[in-house]
Amino acid sequence: MEKLDSSSATPASIPATMRAGVYHNNSDVRIEELPVPSIGPGEVLLRVRASGICGSDVLEWYRVPKAPIVLGHEVAGDIVAVGKGVDTVAVGDRVVVSHHVPCNACPQCLAGFHTACHTLHTTNFDPGGFAQYVRVPELQTDRGVLVLPEGVTYEAGTFVEPLGCVARAQLRAGVRPGSTVLVIGSGISGLLHIRLALALGAGRVFATDVSPYRLEWARRSGATEVFDAVAAGEKLPELLREVNGGKLADLVILCTGAPSAIDQGLACLDSGATFVVFAVPAPGQDHPMPLNDLWRREVTIRTAYGAAPGDLRTALDLIATGRVAVDDLITHRLPLDRIQEGFGLVASASESIKVVIEM
Repeated sequence: MEKLDSSSATPASIPATMRAGVYHNNSDVRIEELPVPSIGPGEVLLRVRASGICGSDVLEWYRVPKAPIVLGHEVAGDIVAVGKGVDTVAVGDRVVVSHHVPCNACPQCLAGFHTACHTLHTTNFDPGGFAQYVRVPELQTDRGVLVLPEGVTYEAGTFVEPLGCVARAQLRAGVRPGSTVLVIGSGISGLLHIRLALALGAGRVFATDVSPYRLEWARRSGATEVFDAVAAGEKLPELLREVNGGKLADLVILCTGAPSAIDQGLACLDSGATFVVFAVPAPGQDHPMPLNDLWRREVTIRTAYGAAPGDLRTALDLIATGRVAVDDLITHRLPLDRIQEGFGLVASASESIKVVIEM
């Protein structure tokens, strides 16, 4: 791999080694010393300033088989070196970087299904956002780097990826002005869904969760009414009708893969409604669908995975213009030395909303 030349960076300003949080499991995230990656033509080196812990980072069925690994994909930082041929960003730019980018040429991309692209599913950066430096490969440098506008902090920048995923789901599902939206699960994704639905003109947004702490956050985020999912049980559709003029939901967004949550969401669909599968059970945990009932009432089932570059640009614009507030959702800002504490907070799903690791 070609090394940096002196016109691309100041070698003395970039150390030979860096510290990183290496994931083994949710209870074992180790601070280790790793080499700072070298970059080649078309690539950039990012000094990470802030990296959010995503709920997917603590899904052990998904992460442990890949361990040991440096996770972290909600990343913001500074460009500190650029490889030959890079002219879209420069040293000193404050940016967010996407770990997954599509090829833009396959049948899926050409049909608008960019997040189903094989390339998107196989791209990543080196090593991961819970490291002090990240090498951004050529493809991500070309289409996955967004410059942060003035006034958008690094911490706010860590929300571009999760909000991009939320924006893709809602814009494809179609939040109609005045419509009723029900968000099942009020973790960070659920809260972003509440806020975006309101920004897009939803008339009423309802939310559920099993945690009183998260239900309070749903209220703070603008939910019209919240429901304790356990207390509501099978009566959730009846309770929803009572506060929604006798109607069920036009759009239900599933933000948890719990089987009981799936059942509650399906039961709350009005005729002609849309059910968005934003979160899923673990592999092998199949769930029955009442197809006869859904068919008779012309219910649409949509899945939503990840975010394409256009979705990330939409998310950054929503954050920069203040249409979707994100800063208040950060409940914990921790240094890299305390990354194990951060993983514990997210894995326990107790009294935290967004945990950001600051380098």
